[in-house]
Amino acid sequence: MGKDKKVYVCTECGADFPKAYGKCPACGAWNSFVEQTVKVELASKIAHGFERRDIRAPQRVDLVKYHEEPRIGTGDRELDRVLGGGLVKGSMVLIGGEPGIGKSTLVLQVALRMSGKKILYASGEESVNQIKMRAERVGKPTSECYIVSETILENIFASVHDVNPDLLIVDSIQTIASETVEMSAGSVTQIRECSAALLKFAKESGIPVFIIGHITKEGSIAGPKILEHIVDTVLQFEGDRHYLYRILRAHKNRFGSTDELAIYEMSGSGLREVENPSELLLSHSDQELSGVAIAVTIEGVRPFLVETQSLVSSTAFNYPQRSATGFDLRRMNMLLAVLEKRAGFKLPQKDVFLNIAGGLKVSDPAVDLAVISAILSSNLDLAIDSKICMTGEVGLSGEIRPVSRIEQRVAEAAKLGFKKILIPQYNVSQLSKKSCGIEVVGVTRVEEAFRALFG
Repeated sequence: MGKDKKVYVCTECGADFPKAYGKCPACGAWNSFVEQTVKVELASKIAHGFERRDIRAPQRVDLVKYHEEPRIGTGDRELDRVLGGGLVKGSMVLIGGEPGIGKSTLVLQVALRMSGKKILYASGEESVNQIKMRAERVGKPTSECYIVSETILENIFASVHDVNPDLLIVDSIQTIASETVEMSAGSVTQIRECSAALLKFAKESGIPVFIIGHITKEGSIAGPKILEHIVDTVLQFEGDRHYLYRILRAHKNRFGSTDELAIYEMSGSGLREVENPSELLLSHSDQELSGVAIAVTIEGVRPFLVETQSLVSSTAFNYPQRSATGFDLRRMNMLLAVLEKRAGFKLPQKDVFLNIAGGLKVSDPAVDLAVISAILSSNLDLAIDSKICMTGEVGLSGEIRPVSRIEQRVAEAAKLGFKKILIPQYNVSQLSKKSCGIEVVGVTRVEEAFRALFG
C-alpha cells in the first residue's frame, strides 16, 4: 500500500499541483492554494474507472429519437420567465447572491407553491423547526413539501429514495459533505464531488435539482469555477439589502435566454412578484426638481422606466469628485467629456454625483441621454418636465444613436401617462403610424435634445 500524497488545490478554479505557487498557473488567482491529502485508495478507484465497462453505445445524432417534454411550472411567473418557461426535467439550477438577499426564501416559496408536486427541501443551514417558522411566514403550502435538515450527501439521497420527489432543493451546496471524501464541508473537493453527484442524479433520474450557492466578497460563486460550468442554469440575486427590490438574473441558461430578469419586492410575507416595476421605481412627486430625468430602459425583453438623479456642485478640493451608483462610472466620465467637447458645457471644477433610483444597476446604453440630461439639469438648476421621458445612446461625437425595441419603449411610456418622449431620429421611422397617445420627438444630436428639454 503506497503512502498518501499531498497536493495543493486552487480555491478559485479547483486545479491541483504538486506544490504551491503564489499565482495559480491555471486561472491566474493570487494566494489561492490550500493543502489537501489524496488517499491512495481513492486514487486507485479513479484509475480503475478507465477500465472497459458496460456503457451506453454512442448514437448518431440524426437517429436519436427526441420528443419535446412540457416544462414544469414553479408557481412563480417571474422565475418561470427567467428559466425560459419553467423547469426542464433533469436540469440543475444554481442560485447565488449576497447573504440575506432572499435566496432561501425564494426556493422555499417555490417548494410550497408547486401545486400537485412533491418537493424535498434539504437544508444544511437550518433546523426543521426554523424552516417551519419561515414556511408559516411565507404562506400556506399547496404542494407536498417534505423538509429535512441534513449535511451528509448520502443521507440526502436516502431521503430522496424514501420520498421520490418531483423536485430536490439543496440549501446550500457549501454545507453539504460526502462521506467518501475526507475533507470538510465547503472545501473545493467537497463542493466539486457533491455537485458532480447531484448532477449525475438529476440526469439519470430526470428530477430537477435546485442548489443554493454562497458568494465570495468579490461577488462570485464560492467554490471552484467548475460548479458554474456543470450546472444548466446560473441565477444571480442582486439588490441592496437597504432597498425592498430584488433582481434575479440568469447569467447562464442552457434552456432559455440570459436576457430575462425577474423583479421582486421583499415584504414581511416573503418575496412578492413585481409585475409593473416602472410604477415602483418612479417617485410620483408632483414637485418638479432639477437633476432628475426619466429614462426608458430595457432589461432582457422587458421595458420599464427608471429615475436618473444627478447632483452637480462646486468642488472644495483640487480634484473634483465623480461618483455613480447603479451606473458605470467610466461611462459617466465619457459622457461628461462629450458634454464638454461637443456641447460646450465645462464641468472641470464641479463635483458630479449620479444615482439610479431604487437601487437598480442599469447597463442599457439607452440610458445615456437621460444621464447627460440630468447632469445638465442639475448644473443649470433647471427642472425637466415630469411628463417627459427619453431614451437614446450617446456617441463620442455627440450624436444620438438608435436603440433596440423602440416600439416597446414608447408603448411603456404611453401606458404610464407620459406626454412626450425623446428618441433617436433614426428610430422614428421604425414606429407604427399609431400615435399611442404620446408625442414622439426625434433628435440626432445632444444639442437638439437640450433645446427640446430646456428651450
